[in-house]
Amino acid sequence: MVTTDDRDTRLRESAAKFRAPFTLDPSLALYSPQDNVDSLRHPAVRAWFDFILTQYEPKLPAAPRRVLLLLPCTRTKPYILSTEHRRINAALLAAGFTPTAPADPTLLELKEDREPEALFSQAPLVHASGTVVHRAVISEPLGLVPYEHMLTYPGGTSPSVQYDDPGLFEERGNAVSPWRADHSAIRVSATRWKWGPNEKRAYAAMHNVMAETVAKALARIGSAYTHRISWVAPGLTHRSFVVAKDERGAHGVAATKLAGTEKLSLTGANDLLPLGQRITALPTRPQCQAALQRLAKRLGVSLAAARGPFGSGGGGATPLALPELLEDLLAEILPAAARRAA
Repeated sequence: MVTTDDRDTRLRESAAKFRAPFTLDPSLALYSPQDNVDSLRHPAVRAWFDFILTQYEPKLPAAPRRVLLLLPCTRTKPYILSTEHRRINAALLAAGFTPTAPADPTLLELKEDREPEALFSQAPLVHASGTVVHRAVISEPLGLVPYEHMLTYPGGTSPSVQYDDPGLFEERGNAVSPWRADHSAIRVSATRWKWGPNEKRAYAAMHNVMAETVAKALARIGSAYTHRISWVAPGLTHRSFVVAKDERGAHGVAATKLAGTEKLSLTGANDLLPLGQRITALPTRPQCQAALQRLAKRLGVSLAAARGPFGSGGGGATPLALPELLEDLLAEILPAAARRAA
């Protein structure tokens, strides 16, 4: 029998993902698609949408090449402290990028002894080649979180350091809220559930709101960038938020969600953006396969044996943080001459 104590347990697990002084707002702990849909009415989420869709303007240095780099949200809050973001940002610094402003002192208190302060700057990054990288995060339930507003924004504390949202990741088997009256998932083991029609309908609704939010934000500020790149896991929810219907097959993401007998269409931000303003979704599946082969060679193991380290990003992260895949990201961001110099 499931009781409210189970949500209390989940809240304790969520709270552990935060690095002090940052703390969880329990009203922003979202454990199922239904929780996600409800969050769209939360005052903090509504205020964030108003900011990102009507007020926010990126402040970037003048440069011939301006890249918007969209990164995935992470279980660790703030995102910049996650292993994944640390490694991605370290690769950018190693390639010659430097931040345009120092790191927030609060973040510097959380860095490891040998880590450079630049690793924790939220500011845009500049390169001698004339390339600027502006980082932002694809987040549910917030849609888009510019790096510089990860901690604060004009409305106060950023909700991106107050929420936890594992509720849209069906493949994990625990993205459910059994204590809800509209819960329809079926338990398949002691720790795993299979989504029912209510979870699937709510997933499709929330998925499409997130895609629309990203698209609306980028349509409004799109002139600030010459290139838009998303660096998110292939085949998963964040990738699905981005890619258009004509791209989904190549990226291994579904175009619909079946809820009972109802086939629900999934919209990506690229469906809503003009062709010239679409987001380039990376890494591609061929890039992942080639990176797996390079990883196997580096480790001196078979492809089968390399799949475990590949899936964990070499330990404690995701494949997005592997040197073999970060080579492909840098190849997309920097002109070839600049990469050779780096």
